[in-house]
Amino acid sequence: MKKTDIAPFFATLREANPHPKTELEYTSDFELLTAVLLSAQATDVGVNKATRKLFPVANTPQAILDLGIEGLESYIKTIGLYRSKAKHLMETCRILVECHDSKVPNSREELEALPGVGRKTANVVLNVAFGQPTMAVDTHIFRVSNRTGLAPGKTPLEVEKQLLKRVPAEFAVDSHHWLILLGRYVCQARKPRCWECLVTAYCDFQPKSEAPKSGK
Repeated sequence: MKKTDIAPFFATLREANPHPKTELEYTSDFELLTAVLLSAQATDVGVNKATRKLFPVANTPQAILDLGIEGLESYIKTIGLYRSKAKHLMETCRILVECHDSKVPNSREELEALPGVGRKTANVVLNVAFGQPTMAVDTHIFRVSNRTGLAPGKTPLEVEKQLLKRVPAEFAVDSHHWLILLGRYVCQARKPRCWECLVTAYCDFQPKSEAPKSGK
C-alpha cells in the first residue's frame, strides 16, 4: 500500500464507523483486563457469554479471589484453556490486590508482569482503557496488514512496529479496532469479501474476490 493511500484508507473506515469499540463487554478496567485475558484463542462471543454470568457475581480482584479456583472455573469452563486461564487470573488478582491497590496498572511493564498478560493483551488494555495509541496485533490485524500491504511483516511484532510507523497520528488510537472489524467481517481468512469492502481501492490484494453468483 502506497504511503499516500494510508490516510484515505483510514479516513474511509472512520467515516463508516466514527467511534469503534471492542466487542468484548466490560464496565471497568478490571473487567476489560479479565475479558482480554480470557479471550486468548477464544472468540469475543464466547468470552462475553461467560463474563455475563461471572461479572454480576465477581467483578473485582478480591471478589475473584473469594470465588476460589474451582468457583472461577465453573464460570469460565466454556472457554478454551479455561484451567490455565483461571490460574493466571487468580494470580493476577492476587498481585493487583497486594501490589496495585486492586487497580489495573497503566504501564506496559506492570501489565506484562501479570500472569497470562502478554504483549497483545497489554496493548489492548493500554489502548481501550487508557487511550494509548498501541497496536494489539491479533490474527485479523496480522492478516489485514499483510494482505492489504498496509504493514507487511512475518511476525506480529514486525507488523506492530510497521503499523506504529505507518498509521497517521490522527487515526492511531482507533486504528486497531477498524482493522480487527475489517478482518473479522470483510477481509476474512478463507476468502476476502472484496465486493463489500469500503477500502478495496487502496488495497494491494490481487485479484480481488468477486461476489458469489446468485443461485449457487
